[in-house]
Amino acid sequence: MAQQVRGVIARAKGEPVRIETITVPDPGPGEAVVRIQACGVCHTDLHYREGGINDDFPFLLGHEAAGVVESVGDGVTEVAPGDFVILNWRAVCGQCRACLRGRPQYCFDTHNARQKMTLADGTELSPALGIGAFAEKTLVAAGQCTKVAPDASPAAAGLLGCGVMAGIGAAINTGNVGRGDSVAVIGCGGVGNAAVVGARLAGAARIIAVDIDDKKLETAKSLGATHTVNSRSADPVEAVRELTGGNGADVVIEAVGRPETYEQAFYARDLAGTVVLVGVPTPDMKIELPLLDVFGRGGALKSSWYGDCLPSRDFPMLIDLYRQGRLDLDAFVTETIALEDVEKAFERMHHGDVLRSVVVF
Repeated sequence: MAQQVRGVIARAKGEPVRIETITVPDPGPGEAVVRIQACGVCHTDLHYREGGINDDFPFLLGHEAAGVVESVGDGVTEVAPGDFVILNWRAVCGQCRACLRGRPQYCFDTHNARQKMTLADGTELSPALGIGAFAEKTLVAAGQCTKVAPDASPAAAGLLGCGVMAGIGAAINTGNVGRGDSVAVIGCGGVGNAAVVGARLAGAARIIAVDIDDKKLETAKSLGATHTVNSRSADPVEAVRELTGGNGADVVIEAVGRPETYEQAFYARDLAGTVVLVGVPTPDMKIELPLLDVFGRGGALKSSWYGDCLPSRDFPMLIDLYRQGRLDLDAFVTETIALEDVEKAFERMHHGDVLRSVVVF
């Protein structure tokens, strides 16, 4: 029987979000209903509200979440009612050319629930990233649920569903940071600081955090950065080179998504080094680099999709590290808030004084 719950809805571009009653249908084949316990407030949700993703309003926002499976549809074997899960927005298909080549982290045909959640009047909702977790319950494809140890804090675990995984994965999976490497991270918000953590986990010897905000740089240092550079007062390229024997870093992770910071990343890497773009640019942004420099500096220029993660592999492993005290996910939870406070959390994002506000149910 369909259920009615509260959810955060963005009705139109730029309008403040509001709490409305939504209808969650019973799960169909391959689907699951999840009772949400916690959901992080991510910049992507704000982009949806601002019309920066698409114009399929109204949106049911929220996607960085953890909760408990309440019910499943026919044919579901991945999870069962009662399982504690982290939700992911890239449920792999297993059949596309990437999956068949043994690279499911690049799946080109990820899927979501087929049924639609609706407003009380029957208006169909577009769930953010196919999840829609600023709600007491949500409907997802079963493949979007990754079972993890149930004793993990939902507020911390849910962050692996997007931002923290994107940053850690940019360092470990995309950048292939190795023991003894030097790493620079440009942009120390939630994703950038997660990249700092990922570089530390991978055994990097030197981790250089670059930002224009001293408060963010202090946070980066507390999470494992060995050096910090305020790029308002110092040339970041020269500073990174000076801190790496004049050579540049082995891996530079750009977590801003702007042409000027990407150019800094390009020139702050060592010869044959790697640049990883994990910051998300807007459609109008362009980059111009001398082709001779692209050729002459060698190495690799990569973009990182969701940290190139495979949720079934990476989420349980990272939760195990968290439970062992080797990965401080709690450090990313700046505050816990109620569902009604999501709009205020969006406002706090603009001030840059939070890593994550997390809605707790």
